[in-house]
Amino acid sequence: MDSIISFFQNFFDKYMFSFTIPNINAVDIVEIIIIAVLIYNVLVWIKTTKAYSLIRGIGILLVFVAIAAVFRMNTILWLAEKAINVGIIALVVIFQPELRRALDRLGKQNFFVNLFRIGDTKEVERFSDRTINEIVKATYEMSKVKTGALIVVAKDEALTEWIRTGIDVDAVVSSQLFINIFEKNTPLHDGAVIVIGDRVMSATCYLPMSDNLDLDKELGTRHRAAVGMSETTDSTTIVVSEETGKVSVAIDGYLDRDVREDELRVILQKTQLTGEKLRTIDRLKRRVNRAKKAAK
Repeated sequence: MDSIISFFQNFFDKYMFSFTIPNINAVDIVEIIIIAVLIYNVLVWIKTTKAYSLIRGIGILLVFVAIAAVFRMNTILWLAEKAINVGIIALVVIFQPELRRALDRLGKQNFFVNLFRIGDTKEVERFSDRTINEIVKATYEMSKVKTGALIVVAKDEALTEWIRTGIDVDAVVSSQLFINIFEKNTPLHDGAVIVIGDRVMSATCYLPMSDNLDLDKELGTRHRAAVGMSETTDSTTIVVSEETGKVSVAIDGYLDRDVREDELRVILQKTQLTGEKLRTIDRLKRRVNRAKKAAK
């Protein structure tokens, strides 16, 4: 007990009472902002991957190492020191898919445009209002009769890799076309439809499956494929459940379930606009709302 008291007394004497206010200039402020943004994005990444539970486990191990340091348990400290070198390599191997996906997303972001954008810029439509109406109409007509569907609406990223896995359609978007494609026992009903602009480019497309362990175990392959596509690209993916008829939407790796018709229309209207209409603060609000929903 005396050793613990002595440890904390030395710590406070050495660090806490020698505090001085540093001189801060403009460069320091910019550096603080950059570090804060990086830490925030790392925390968001950890929260949305399987790294979250692993980080908690590492934290518990660090507590034991700190206790060992206080009581001078040299054997445990020696083992911990040797394990750190191997552990760093092991973490890179374990999280290779997540790291690859995070770096891929980082490379696709217009960071400096987002950073210095103050207000709204010129709005340019990716597709027409008619396309929105046709997608919404088809989605909820299929929902009423529990026809399973998977519709990918492209944004800025090229989806050539996934278009090639399907059958070329290249037709104008219409509700009847979607209903005919996803009708049970038809040649094109299995797989996803990819929409680019006002045209249905391909059907029966194979999408990447999500390996997110936090997804509800009740979700089927359609929902996991939708989440996987949203993790890999910037697209918006609409899912109609064949079992329940409920509509879900996957964006940025998050699945919004049981979406109403008016909510889907708003989501597609946001997808419709390019020219980076949403300001940075709007993006942060959206992330916070998703984090709150995920925590419930």
